[in-house]
Amino acid sequence: MTSPADQHVIGATLDENVGAIDLGELLARGERAAFHGRPIAGVEPLRAAVQLADQQGAVAESLGASWLLGVCLAAAGKFGSAVELLEPLATSSRQSLDERLFCSLSAATLASIYRQLGRHAEAQQVDERALNLAGDAAEARFDAILGLAADAVGLGSTAEAEAALIEATALATDRTDWWRQRVRLGWTRAEVALMHDDPAAAVAAATEAVNRAEEAGAPRHVAKGLLFSGVAYIELSDLQSATSCLRRAATLAESVGALPLVWPARAVLGALLAQTNAMESEAALEAARVAVRRIAEDLPSGTAQAWFARPDVAALLEK
Repeated sequence: MTSPADQHVIGATLDENVGAIDLGELLARGERAAFHGRPIAGVEPLRAAVQLADQQGAVAESLGASWLLGVCLAAAGKFGSAVELLEPLATSSRQSLDERLFCSLSAATLASIYRQLGRHAEAQQVDERALNLAGDAAEARFDAILGLAADAVGLGSTAEAEAALIEATALATDRTDWWRQRVRLGWTRAEVALMHDDPAAAVAAATEAVNRAEEAGAPRHVAKGLLFSGVAYIELSDLQSATSCLRRAATLAESVGALPLVWPARAVLGALLAQTNAMESEAALEAARVAVRRIAEDLPSGTAQAWFARPDVAALLEK
């Protein structure tokens, strides 16, 4: 595997005596795409990995590949396909530790999708399920607990968000290999800081996350950190820094096809520039609208209707 933290999760369960070269390479390609490149590029290798693992009766490997496949689909904005894949894993009653680990990670990823669709209460329930499945697996516990912090942010519960953030931070202490987890901690710290009307702290947390993501060679994670930075700079009334961060966030997100980041980065940038650069503002808003509609193309009709009815999405499309 390419990244140490994710290598620990996947590699610890791989049976090197069962198709190690072919299956291992497929998983490595999928992981690189999920965390270090274009997520959509990981879809076919990971589908092949699931098929190969199933043929070999390698259950844990199949679940690990399925989780990574869900990550790739969600990161590319194919939420409907990701939910269809991950929901059965999130509700699994599997018993072995390896199987429960990947089902927990899948549940946490599913909860992340629900948050991005604006369904925070449902996300909280799924993250609780992820925590129950995680057992003593630190990586899975972290994802579930930090997910609960993000759910609490979405539900406006500052106390719950802070408590979960403290617990997740404790799990990451001394884990220098956890680049992905530490980046995500920065995002959530930024969100909680904004809940406390402390944009300076939010900028500091988001900037740290950006730096860690850059060191890891993770452009999608860099883009999300820059998005948080941009929003925080707006709260600080530093519009020049906000514009710079949002432009870079949008460009990076577009370069890897991360639609769930493209649309908010372009939408916020477009609103920010409305009075000072009408041409760039409208171009940014139109790019956001295109991304929103592309995400809807992969959603079931009822979910797509709810997506379009979200206040922020509806406001974007009305302009």
